[in-house]
Amino acid sequence: MDFDEFLRAQLPGLVRYAGVLTADSHLAQDLTQDALVRAHARWSRIGRLDRPDLYLRRMITNGYLSWRRRWSVRSIQPMADAGLLEEATTPDPAAALADRDLVATLLATLTRRQRAVLVLRFYEGRSDEEIAAILGCTAGTVRSHVSRGLAVLRDRQPTMEVS
Repeated sequence: MDFDEFLRAQLPGLVRYAGVLTADSHLAQDLTQDALVRAHARWSRIGRLDRPDLYLRRMITNGYLSWRRRWSVRSIQPMADAGLLEEATTPDPAAALADRDLVATLLATLTRRQRAVLVLRFYEGRSDEEIAAILGCTAGTVRSHVSRGLAVLRDRQPTMEVS
């Protein structure tokens, strides 16, 4: 598969993954673009892999983790726009927005690895082995991060259904 075919098939999913991981659409686009630029330079090797999409997700995840380390003092906290809630619209999307904000806020309280694992598991629907390949760890470590991350979410939001 050449790079252009790969992009046509995988770009939307890569950007969505980065968006959920970062909770910032601009940062997600930047991380995805950086990963794709680096991958394009090495496509002759990456394109021969069984799952180049997993390799690119790993590149995006590593970019996110290193960005978080560089900007550890910077905190992204989603803020509700009270003005939007005052306007009467049909149908009211406030519940869906509130749920998304709550999930983003709760995910932001997790460690970087726990957040990455939970996004890969529940948003991307990845298996333990795929997540382990993306993060460069064992499947047992992935299961440990899932377990601990879900426990933290349950403690912080007992009324939210987390499975």
